[in-house]
Amino acid sequence: MKHRSTRDTVHDLRDGGYLIEVSDPVDPHLEMAEIQRRVYAGGGPAVLFTNPIGTSFPMVSNLFGSIEQARYLFRETLESVRRLIEVKLDPSAVPKRPLRYAGVPLTALRMLPKFTRRGAVCGGRCQVTDLPMLTSWPDDGGAFVTLPQVLSSDPDDPQNLMKVNLGMYRVQLSGNEYASDETGLHYQIHRGIGVHHKRALARSQPLDVTITVGGSPAMTLAAVMPLPEGLTELTFAGALAGRRIGMVRGDHAPVYGDADFAIVGSVDPNVTKPEGPFGDHLGYYSLRHPFPVLKVRHVWHRKDAIWPFTVVGRPPQEDTTFGQLIHELTDPIIPTVIHGVKAVHAVDAAGVHPLLLAIGSERYMPYLEEKAPQELLTQANAILGNGQLSLAKYLMIADDPDDRLDLHNIEEFLCYVLSRFDPSRDLHFQTQTTIDTLDYSGEGFNRGSKVVIAAAGPVRRELPTELPGELELPEGFKSPRVVMPGVLAVEANAYRHDDGRSDLGRFCEAFSAADSIAKFPLITIVDDSDFASRNLSNWLWNTFTRSNPATDISGIESDTIAKHWGCRGSVVIDARFKPWQAPGLIEDTETIKKVDARAARGGALAKYL
Repeated sequence: MKHRSTRDTVHDLRDGGYLIEVSDPVDPHLEMAEIQRRVYAGGGPAVLFTNPIGTSFPMVSNLFGSIEQARYLFRETLESVRRLIEVKLDPSAVPKRPLRYAGVPLTALRMLPKFTRRGAVCGGRCQVTDLPMLTSWPDDGGAFVTLPQVLSSDPDDPQNLMKVNLGMYRVQLSGNEYASDETGLHYQIHRGIGVHHKRALARSQPLDVTITVGGSPAMTLAAVMPLPEGLTELTFAGALAGRRIGMVRGDHAPVYGDADFAIVGSVDPNVTKPEGPFGDHLGYYSLRHPFPVLKVRHVWHRKDAIWPFTVVGRPPQEDTTFGQLIHELTDPIIPTVIHGVKAVHAVDAAGVHPLLLAIGSERYMPYLEEKAPQELLTQANAILGNGQLSLAKYLMIADDPDDRLDLHNIEEFLCYVLSRFDPSRDLHFQTQTTIDTLDYSGEGFNRGSKVVIAAAGPVRRELPTELPGELELPEGFKSPRVVMPGVLAVEANAYRHDDGRSDLGRFCEAFSAADSIAKFPLITIVDDSDFASRNLSNWLWNTFTRSNPATDISGIESDTIAKHWGCRGSVVIDARFKPWQAPGLIEDTETIKKVDARAARGGALAKYL
């Protein structure tokens, strides 16, 4: 099925048994989001709301509700895109396996975007205030577009479709200081639109931007896809959609012609307004900060338009499927982009960017008896210098000479690293650097640190699975819990500005490397050890979203030699909530009751609520 519109996608999902339709009124303010969160958590299908309150446009959520559903949507093109990527990485593969790659030339032709004189999206006009005003969390700053396709053209070459940037950047429709013809445009560091913004500044001219919503689901995936050099988002979208992407030309940024909606306007590069708060994928609110403003010229929409949306929050959410699909398509790329690296995995449960796991290769000096990480460190630097991977705070990388590791088995990988790394040697910090814009664990906006934990060679220690007998903790610490082999969570008093750092030091100084607690190579100090140890997902989220490596890592019997920090006993991470960090996401109690009542009434949707 080669979808041209969201309505095509909805019909296809209905035919495949992946859709529920809700015809009674549902409020886009909090209620729809609460329904979506429950449906996704319950493994439900897409949900079409035909009678949303406050707008005449139907709305649909959970289009990518599972990896099976996503594969179904792209069933006609997914394999051809895989083969295209293989050829992109290794052109010599074509003569070796001509039958396998026979369809690649046609796929390549479909990749090329094209200009069109008009598109279905130009069928009607409305105002920004007529659009669905989705609000997902009680303290959100207003309504947001949660599946936007933000298109900007290069100010130096505006008619070149191969230089159009497509990204999924946050778009605020209402609230704060925005006029009715303005939207907020939040984009993070290391994003392609930033290059266009800088060039517009250099020219002292506005940056033309179009925000489209809907159309082929291929455009949605392309907007979040990390692509190899030479493959643009529009060409990838064409390959996945099975047709060339048509872009409407005019006195504006190119407009995706098959979209359901298009918000067309321009950004004054010198003007910002407060944007946010917004419940984000780390599981907290990203707060109000100044960001660019889109001055809206007009809003187009299809005559049969449907507004697709998702909900962003602590993983797993619907965007988890994006990550799974991206891994399926890009895992073969990694060894060609970063030589020696076999695989990289951004851990969804840890908020994606805070924690990366990687499998590398130790090929340097194989005759040495001590298998210390060497080439792994070169590969780690390459990973942290590559696109969105550079946003990571924690990178754990291991040599795997026997090819036994599976990065998606997170506990197994962590055990492999923890049983082999040397804490006096194998922690390598980068301080005063950039992290994810949405991560508030660091020293300031976009500011934080990184640590590489490398592991090579034979097993150095057995990982304990039980608490040491008669363990005595220093005052203010209690309720130790084993999270998994080798990992301990210890509860502490709430972090305070005046003594938070000293708490961490006091804990570490209370023990020596010879003490039984130091048999645990990793200890995390948390606010609630029962919560943190309840399951691995809780611990991953708690530990890696609430800590900044340079300030929150210490250790038992630590020392700094030649500017290298290490410890002889346990590595200890202070993963308590800090006063400057953004508040966590909590559902609205009245909305919970409202959706509970809806579930009690029964119907096809009720079993997922």
